[in-house]
Amino acid sequence: MIDTIKLDVQGLIPAIVQDAESDQILTLAYMNKESLEISLREGYTCFWSRSRQELWRKGDISGNRQQILSITADCDRDALLVKVRSFGPACHTGEISCFHNSLLEQPQSQGFRLQGLYEKILQRKQEMPEASYTTTLFQKGIDLILKKIGEESGEVIIAAKNKRKPEAVWEIADLTYHLLVLMAELEIQPKDILMELAQRQKIDKPVLT
Repeated sequence: MIDTIKLDVQGLIPAIVQDAESDQILTLAYMNKESLEISLREGYTCFWSRSRQELWRKGDISGNRQQILSITADCDRDALLVKVRSFGPACHTGEISCFHNSLLEQPQSQGFRLQGLYEKILQRKQEMPEASYTTTLFQKGIDLILKKIGEESGEVIIAAKNKRKPEAVWEIADLTYHLLVLMAELEIQPKDILMELAQRQKIDKPVLT
């Protein structure tokens, strides 16, 4: 199958890397035949660095690896879409995505709803599509979901302790996602949590001295 893709005159093919769960575009990198073979064999992204002229395994230095869930060629077979499960920010600046400089001055969160993400997770649970990280969580069951929540909680603590805001934002988002998966597994709605929080609101009382 590798022999059917079309490399450019430099022996490269652009690879669009996309988060498999959020559908967010993470980065645009390049692969040559060797890096693509390594990616397929090892299951994690490996690119060709045009600036350094060498192979580049994503995460070797930062630890922010990208587990490959699928690789698809476009209709002309001269570009790749790589869907991944990310372990940390994709950008060297610490941002989740390399595409964070909006030319329209629109907030990145515009149109996003937590309820919408929860409904998407419920859809994954019902349809169980292949090459989906969420599907794997539901297939493995609550033990794996709880394990991931424990791991992500630890990552939040480390990021917060090191006072790395972009990393903390990433890890808190990751933890929130896994909590939503747990909620879907237990048939808990986001509104149930909001109602519980509303009931806990108390008016501050003056301290007696």
